Amino acid sequence: MTTIQMPTVSYPFPSGVNQHADEAQQHIASWVQTYGLITSELAWRRFEKARFAWLAARAFPDAALHELCIIADFNTWLFILDDQCDEAATGRKADYLKSMMSGLMDIMRHNRQVTLESGGPLAAALSSIWERMRAIGSPAWRLRFIRSMDDYFTSCIWEAENREAGIVPSVADYVHMRPFTGALLADIEAIEIIEKVYLSREIIEQPLIQRMIQACNNIVCWANDLFSCTKEARQGDVHNLVLVLQHARQCSLQEAINEATRMHNEEVAIFVTLEKLLPLKGVETDYELLRYVSVLRSWITGNYDWSVKDTGRYGMAMGDVVAA
Repeated sequence: MTTIQMPTVSYPFPSGVNQHADEAQQHIASWVQTYGLITSELAWRRFEKARFAWLAARAFPDAALHELCIIADFNTWLFILDDQCDEAATGRKADYLKSMMSGLMDIMRHNRQVTLESGGPLAAALSSIWERMRAIGSPAWRLRFIRSMDDYFTSCIWEAENREAGIVPSVADYVHMRPFTGALLADIEAIEIIEKVYLSREIIEQPLIQRMIQACNNIVCWANDLFSCTKEARQGDVHNLVLVLQHARQCSLQEAINEATRMHNEEVAIFVTLEKLLPLKGVETDYELLRYVSVLRSWITGNYDWSVKDTGRYGMAMGDVVAA
């Protein structure tokens, strides 16, 4: 048995928690029960230990309670979907996911209302989330969110097909697909409706802003890969930055962790540098842009703080020496 040293990660951004965090946690517990998303005592204990609402509360620190509950439900639903997909029977798993995710996309594309009786827990829960999101999102926003979810589902199928074929993705392919597999782009689209930050597409689509979004996404997803690499190594799942680096370089797990940490820290440096170059023009939209970037910062620090302070999902903290 080998021991490895996980890196200590820090960010030059403030850390905050939404004042409604406890209420949101109580809400998702009731919501999960209502939709029958958890059916076993073991799964329920894992759910309570995970404290999913606290991730939303840290990522969206200024959201009102109603909006915080919507995004907490959404992220809880994503985690439960991810767990159920991981636990699904192997064999033609990719075909199963294609069928299931096609039905889920149909709910959003056609505003289809689904009940527990007509569609089962996952579909009914998503229908509930989408109905509330549509009520506070513009038609243009809905289209962008649907596109981000389509990208997420496509990336889930890509992972499933790799597993079935025994394919370990290249580092380049993994880095290209990781922003989609984490579903963070959907959460970033949700900034508009959850934190009420309204920016023109002209501003958001500027290359500098897009690179900051990419850096935020990489930082969050790669930090998650560092948190979960030992667990996923034991489970044989290669879809992890550390593990694809280890496979590509034929190096030790510790060396792969060190390289993933270097890549992560480089993205942090890029984000910090670009923030100093924000195209502020002394006009009213500057305030909205600063609020938008503030939520990106909150996602970076919030994901880390939730992972090491709040949740039991990963079963470890950065800096711990763990057995591999």
